[in-house]
Amino acid sequence: MDKITSKNNNIVKDTKKLISSSSARQREGLFVLEGARLCFDVLNSVYKVKYLLVTERALEKYGEEINSLCDVSDSAYIITEEISDKLSDTASPQGIFAVCKVQENAAEYSKKLIALDNVQDPSNVGAVIRTAEALGVDGVILYNCCDVYNPKVLRASMGSVLRIKLFVCDDLETELSSMKDGYKIYSTVPNSTAVKITDVDFSVPTVCVIGNEANGVEENIKALSDALITIPMLGRAESLNASVAASITMWEMMRK
Repeated sequence: MDKITSKNNNIVKDTKKLISSSSARQREGLFVLEGARLCFDVLNSVYKVKYLLVTERALEKYGEEINSLCDVSDSAYIITEEISDKLSDTASPQGIFAVCKVQENAAEYSKKLIALDNVQDPSNVGAVIRTAEALGVDGVILYNCCDVYNPKVLRASMGSVLRIKLFVCDDLETELSSMKDGYKIYSTVPNSTAVKITDVDFSVPTVCVIGNEANGVEENIKALSDALITIPMLGRAESLNASVAASITMWEMMRK
């Protein structure tokens, strides 16, 4: 492996831009995984590694796994601890970064899907994707959400971004309208007059929409839905966190 010792090296500067800038990720079609777990998860995914950056310390600790990553990377570099600190988006860097190529949308929809409508908090998006994979949801549709390759999304998903089907769409209304012949479309709302989620038949192909943290599902999406559904709540809280609401919704979807 070649060594990089300067923090002003172009590869270092380009990597830092990919970590910090959504527009850079979109422009280059690349994103960065940081840390041993996320980087090694890519070995069991469809994502391709363009290049790998590791410290001597990481190489000593994770030699076998890093060698496996090197085998599937176009190139690999040893970096200093100072460079690792500069690149890191975490408090305790592990000294390993994999720059990966963004994948195209999954080829086709499956039976049960969750759709995120304008969900902006990276932790919420990552948590939903992680729960979707854990419960066996077939895929996640993302409309006007935060960048799915945001480092905070990647960490919150615990690698699920690399494994579950993701569909990023530019027009959720058009997308869902085109699916109505084959799917039931439900929008989740914090409204006691809506259909209780426990009364919904999820045995058919279904898309459940989770709305923005502050404003909920958009009115045009609610209007095209087959029904508005709600999670019954006995306490005094008026609504649930978006990722919590999505988790309960997906549990109900998948248990029937």
